Amino acid sequence: MTGETGPTTAVVDVQDNINRYWDGRATGYNAHHVHQISNTEIRKAWANLWRRVLPPPPARVLDVGTGTGHAALMLAELGYDVVGIDLAPGMLEQARSKAAGLSRPPVFLPGDAVNPQFEPGSFDAVTARYVLWTLRTPDVAVQRWRALLRPGGTLAVVDSTWFPHGVGASRAGRDTGPLPDFAELYDDAVLSALPLAESATIDDSADLVRAAMFRDVTVEPLAEMLELDRRFGVADGHEVRTQYVITGRSDGRPAQ
Repeated sequence: MTGETGPTTAVVDVQDNINRYWDGRATGYNAHHVHQISNTEIRKAWANLWRRVLPPPPARVLDVGTGTGHAALMLAELGYDVVGIDLAPGMLEQARSKAAGLSRPPVFLPGDAVNPQFEPGSFDAVTARYVLWTLRTPDVAVQRWRALLRPGGTLAVVDSTWFPHGVGASRAGRDTGPLPDFAELYDDAVLSALPLAESATIDDSADLVRAAMFRDVTVEPLAEMLELDRRFGVADGHEVRTQYVITGRSDGRPAQ
């Protein structure tokens, strides 16, 4: 789902575990998203959120760590010109399958969320849904995303504090259902390499956006999403958590 290149075997092993997890999770993850988006209330809530935080269509949007295309497909349906990138082939396969019937589908490409291979200033907006927490160098990622934005372009990150008491505490005593490989692949070595995986506050993510020199940074708890998750449930192996949208604007200057 996400990725970074690195020079050492240890780094490669960490990223390989992450990629293997999301590739193997693609079918089940997609089934949850299809079920979720078929719910009129949930679909409307996500559409309203994207309309509110992004420039109006047909702005060009890069969706990093696109997964099975949850955000990218909705943005395309709203009239945006969308490119979605991901390193998990299984995720991209699911996304492309769903896009086949659209009149103006997103372009789905293999790509590293931390180092997207596009020219600077190529996009009006960058979106990242549930991505920052599983990056080894989220600070570098955010700086590179800013470089891809045109002056005044928008970053919109949706994420949460998924494991504020640690992954072990979150899993203790709970049936993870069909996700036994999460504990195996997101092991201690992987978790120690992910600065935001066990963060206790969304401010840790927002601070990275500020440090990357985005302007007008805002952090908004998504109360409507929380209520919908409580009513309709979340993906297997997950807990209901408050989600947040972090937004910022590029000033057009090169990232430091």
